[in-house]
Amino acid sequence: MPRLIPSQDVRPLSEFRANASAVVLQVQQTKRPVVLTQHGRSAAMLVDVASYEALIEQVELLRDVRMAESQIGNGRGLSHSKARLEILSRMRA
Repeated sequence: MPRLIPSQDVRPLSEFRANASAVVLQVQQTKRPVVLTQHGRSAAMLVDVASYEALIEQVELLRDVRMAESQIGNGRGLSHSKARLEILSRMRA
Protein backbone atom coordinates (compact mmCIF):
# COMPACT_ATOMS: atom_id res chain seq x y z
CA MET A 1 0.00 0.00 0.00
CA PRO A 2 1.51 3.37 -0.96
CA ARG A 3 2.35 5.79 1.79
CA LEU A 4 -0.22 8.33 2.92
CA ILE A 5 0.32 11.94 1.80
CA PRO A 6 -1.18 14.09 4.58
CA SER A 7 -1.83 17.13 2.40
CA GLN A 8 -3.94 15.01 0.02
CA ASP A 9 -5.11 12.05 2.09
CA VAL A 10 -6.51 13.58 5.28
CA ARG A 11 -10.06 14.85 4.91
CA PRO A 12 -12.72 16.10 7.31
CA LEU A 13 -15.76 13.88 7.51
CA SER A 14 -17.94 16.74 6.29
CA GLU A 15 -15.85 17.00 3.10
CA PHE A 16 -16.11 13.25 2.62
CA ARG A 17 -19.90 13.41 2.94
CA ALA A 18 -20.07 16.12 0.30
CA ASN A 19 -17.64 14.38 -2.09
CA ALA A 20 -17.85 10.69 -1.22
CA SER A 21 -17.64 9.36 -4.77
CA ALA A 22 -14.60 11.55 -5.57
CA VAL A 23 -12.79 10.41 -2.41
CA VAL A 24 -13.55 6.76 -3.14
CA LEU A 25 -12.29 7.24 -6.69
CA GLN A 26 -9.08 8.79 -5.33
CA VAL A 27 -8.51 5.78 -3.06
CA GLN A 28 -9.14 3.36 -5.92
CA GLN A 29 -6.80 5.18 -8.30
CA THR A 30 -3.92 6.01 -5.94
CA LYS A 31 -4.21 2.93 -3.69
CA ARG A 32 -3.40 5.30 -0.81
CA PRO A 33 -5.64 5.29 2.27
CA VAL A 34 -7.61 8.38 3.24
CA VAL A 35 -7.88 9.42 6.87
CA LEU A 36 -11.25 10.88 7.78
CA THR A 37 -11.24 13.34 10.66
CA GLN A 38 -13.99 14.44 12.98
CA HIS A 39 -13.55 17.51 15.19
CA GLY A 40 -9.89 17.67 14.12
CA ARG A 41 -9.07 14.11 15.20
CA SER A 42 -8.67 10.99 13.13
CA ALA A 43 -11.93 9.01 13.10
CA ALA A 44 -11.70 6.43 10.32
CA MET A 45 -9.58 5.13 7.44
CA LEU A 46 -10.79 4.50 3.92
CA VAL A 47 -8.76 1.90 2.00
CA ASP A 48 -9.33 0.12 -1.29
CA VAL A 49 -10.52 -3.48 -1.10
CA ALA A 50 -7.36 -5.10 -2.51
CA SER A 51 -5.15 -3.28 0.01
CA TYR A 52 -7.47 -4.28 2.85
CA GLU A 53 -7.41 -7.92 1.77
CA ALA A 54 -3.59 -7.85 1.54
CA LEU A 55 -3.36 -6.37 5.05
CA ILE A 56 -5.65 -9.06 6.46
CA GLU A 57 -3.55 -11.80 4.82
CA GLN A 58 -0.37 -10.31 6.29
CA VAL A 59 -1.90 -10.10 9.77
CA GLU A 60 -3.07 -13.73 9.57
CA LEU A 61 0.39 -14.86 8.47
CA LEU A 62 2.05 -12.92 11.30
CA ARG A 63 -0.35 -14.50 13.81
CA ASP A 64 0.57 -17.95 12.50
CA VAL A 65 4.28 -17.16 12.81
CA ARG A 66 3.84 -15.87 16.38
CA MET A 67 1.87 -18.98 17.33
CA ALA A 68 4.56 -21.23 15.83
CA GLU A 69 7.29 -19.32 17.69
CA SER A 70 5.34 -19.70 20.92
CA GLN A 71 4.86 -23.42 20.36
CA ILE A 72 8.57 -23.88 19.62
CA GLY A 73 9.42 -21.86 22.72
CA ASN A 74 7.21 -24.19 24.78
CA GLY A 75 8.98 -27.27 23.43
CA ARG A 76 6.15 -28.29 21.12
CA GLY A 77 8.18 -28.08 17.91
CA LEU A 78 9.51 -30.92 15.75
CA SER A 79 12.88 -31.30 14.14
CA HIS A 80 12.98 -31.11 10.37
CA SER A 81 13.61 -34.85 10.00
CA LYS A 82 10.71 -35.79 12.32
CA ALA A 83 8.33 -33.38 10.58
CA ARG A 84 9.38 -34.76 7.19
CA LEU A 85 8.78 -38.35 8.28
CA GLU A 86 5.37 -37.43 9.71
CA ILE A 87 4.29 -35.69 6.51
CA LEU A 88 5.51 -38.55 4.32
CA SER A 89 3.69 -41.12 6.44
CA ARG A 90 0.46 -39.12 6.14
CA MET A 91 0.85 -38.90 2.38
CA ARG A 92 1.23 -42.68 2.11
CA ALA A 93 -1.81 -43.42 4.26
